[in-house]
Formats: sequence, structure tokens, C-alpha cells
Amino acid sequence: MNPAARHATTELVDCVLALDVGSSSARTLLFDFEGRLIEGVGAQQPYTARTTPDGGWEIDAAELTRIAGQAISAACQQMRARGMKPAAVAVDTFWHSLVGVDSGDNPTTPILHPFDTRSAGAAKELATRVDNRAQHKRTGCVLHPSYPPAKLLWLSQTQPDAFRRAVHWMSAGEFLFLKLLGRPAASTSMLSATGLWNQNAGSYDDEVMAALPVSRDRFADIGEIDQPVTGQCAWPELSGIPWFPALGDGACDNIGSGCTARDVFALMVGTSGAMRAVVEANTIEIPEGLFCYRVDRKRFVLGGALSNGGAVFAWMKRTLRLPDDNVEIERELEALPPASHGLTILPLFAGERSTGWRDGARAAIAGLGANTSPLEIMRASLEAVALRFRNVYEIMLRALGEPRLLVASGAALLHSPVWTQMMADTLQHAVTPCLEREATSRGAALLALERLGRTTAPPASLGAPVQPIEENGRLYLAELARQRALYAKLFEENS
Repeated sequence: MNPAARHATTELVDCVLALDVGSSSARTLLFDFEGRLIEGVGAQQPYTARTTPDGGWEIDAAELTRIAGQAISAACQQMRARGMKPAAVAVDTFWHSLVGVDSGDNPTTPILHPFDTRSAGAAKELATRVDNRAQHKRTGCVLHPSYPPAKLLWLSQTQPDAFRRAVHWMSAGEFLFLKLLGRPAASTSMLSATGLWNQNAGSYDDEVMAALPVSRDRFADIGEIDQPVTGQCAWPELSGIPWFPALGDGACDNIGSGCTARDVFALMVGTSGAMRAVVEANTIEIPEGLFCYRVDRKRFVLGGALSNGGAVFAWMKRTLRLPDDNVEIERELEALPPASHGLTILPLFAGERSTGWRDGARAAIAGLGANTSPLEIMRASLEAVALRFRNVYEIMLRALGEPRLLVASGAALLHSPVWTQMMADTLQHAVTPCLEREATSRGAALLALERLGRTTAPPASLGAPVQPIEENGRLYLAELARQRALYAKLFEENS
């Protein structure tokens, strides 16, 4: 065999195709058996969720299938030109999605995104049937419109025909497997973030299920979860190889950015934000204020989520009519001293998840004066997001101890050195940037490689730590006290 033929043969299997389905696009990327991105293969297909004035956030299930198929087809065409066939397909999607499917495998509802808040009233009704605090300690999820229990009750009340026609309830990832491979496939990771799953028991939660107008047999069979699907599909390159069930994107982000131990916290700021740690244990105690999901059967994901991350920057930039040039904005923000604006901001433009989980909470700005500048409001808003992360961080410190590393990912944060410095100062811990360009897809690929028995991936590529400035930290702690006082005044005193 000549060298070129040997090289082609090697390339046939030494890679994994990752399909990442996010809230605004589906993308495919190819990774080698050491978790390195293979350039020149992959595609990204954007889509737009449908939003409604009453808080709806819907994704057309057929459209999402089409978009994912386009991203897969583009990658397969590129692999075909190189004579490549991957060893497996790894998939991740956003957590907490829900879609009803009828007996003919057709959707009876749109895919409901976690940002859909129309089930807020149903969440309150569920809290009269189930002890919220007790079920949170079991499921790691609160009774909140982000999660499927509230959505299921809301759908039964507002769309009874569609609800009755649904013989299966599944996540977006399960639906994609149904349409692309002929049968759905569910993972522990995805089920663990539904609010229907008892984290320590490793099964559906009896009390939550009993409070809902739907039977357990409408959901994935426990005996079949985590099983890859291998068979024929529309793409010859992907037929006859295992497709691993979709994992939660947050779990994959931790794995891909190297945050795989309890003493390495992941700090992610994209449109939204999260701080998470992976805990390998048989059981876990879930602190109030945090969520708890799973990577897989042996690893938990503990942390907090903010609906308001980079979206706050975008809202301020748009509303305050700041320059389009982010470099100019960055330079002007850096020139402003920390906590010098006299403003107290609650950046809850999309409601609150961690740590209070008040879906009705909204943003507030106190302290505006005639001389307050747009850049001061922008700086104060970015500081305010960092302060919200401090609330999550303090609970994680109590639960897990001081982290050895705090690794940052997400374009919104990493593209702003000023904001990264604010995070380090507010948390009073060095923040280390993750240099992996596609940490979430990389994590999905690494977990697939682990299932294939390949565990030789190198550590994630990290940048130079951003060190905290102690004096700034003192200023931000005072600002945090003012933010907490405003929160209590607005949301706690009259609750």
C-alpha cells in the first residue's frame, strides 16, 4: 500500500463528528481521537426561535430537524471529499427542552425552549401540590417555568387537544434522533435536567410525576437510556456507526474546557451565563439556590445559571446607542474607575434563575442622575452581572470548597478583558481563559471518545490567568451589599 493510501485508511475512522444544537444555530465540527479540532470540516446553520408577547419561546420541530440535517450534510460532503468516515457521532443540545409527539411520530407542540415563561402560573400551582424545597433536594431543579414540569401542566390546561394527542414527551435531542435515525434516544444527562428526575435515585421522581397529568410511560424508558443508536441514515458516512444520545450543552462545556473535577469551576458567559463544577460521586447533597444535573451516571453537574449574561451587554449597547465598535467601548469602559458610578443595578432583563429563581423578577436601575453617562450605565451593568455570579460562587464555595482553577469560556466574556477583570475582582479569584474555540462541541466529542474506550485526550488549552485586584474587590463587595439590599426591597419584603 502506498503512503497516500495508508494515510487515507487512517483517516477513515480516527475522528468523531460533533453535532451541537444551540438556541440559535446547529453546527457540526470534527475532532480527532485526541480531542483536537480538525480544520476544514463542519458547518453552522442559524435559525430563529419564535417569541411571543406573552413570554413564548418556541422552535418549530420540523425546522430544527431540517437545520440540523443541513449542518450534517455539509460536514458529510466535506468528509466525503477527503475520504473520511468518523468512528461515532456525538450530539449535544440545550437542556430543559420539551416537545410532544403523537403515535405517528409527528410533533403535537413546538419545541418549548427553557426561556419560555408562559408556564409561570403553572409553576406556582405545582408548588401547592409539591413541596418545592424538598423536591429541589431530590431533582436539583426548582418549580420554575424553565423546566418541563411547569410546561407540562401549562400545556394540559391551555392546549388540551395537543396535550392529549401526545403519546411521548421528549427533548429536542430525542426528537432529532427520532427523525434522523428512526427512533428516539435519551441520555441520563438530558433527563437529569428535566425536573422529573431524582438525582440520587437515578430514576423518575415519584412525587413530581404524581403531581402531573401525565403517566411515566410517556417518557423515555429507563432501561434504554444512554444507549447509542447504530443503523442506517441518510448519510453513508454516518451509517453503521454509533450515534450517542444528546447530552446537555452545559455538561459538555465543562468537559471541553477542562473543568472535570470539583475543584475546577467553569464560568461561562454567552448570551446567558452559568457557573458549574463536575462532581464524581455516588450521591450528592444539593444546596439551596443551585441546580444539580448530570454529565452521566457517575458524574453530577452542580452550579447556578443566569438568564442575563452577554444579553445585558447587547441590551445596553442597543438601548444606550453606544458605538458599534466594541474595541472603542472596551477602551472607554477601562478608563472608568470600578464602582464609581453611584448606580445599583439588578440586571434581570429576562427574569431570574439562580439564586432566587423568581421568574417575575425584572431589571432595575437605582441612582441615576442628570450627569450619569451611557458608559457609566454600561459599566455598572457589567459589574452587576459579575455580582450576580458572586451570589452563585459563594454557595458553591460552601458546598465544594475553594476552587483550584476558575476557567472562563463564552464569547461575551472572553472578548472583553475589562469584563473578565471585573469577574476576577468580584470573585477575588484568578480567572483563567479557556482557549478552546469550541469547548461545548469538544466536550461532546470527548465524552463520545470515552464511551469508545479512548481516553488519551490532552488537557484543554488555557490562557494566562487574570489576577484579581484586592482593592477593587473591596469596592465590589460594597456594591454587592447595595445590590442585595435593592433585591430584598423589590422582591423579598412584599413576597
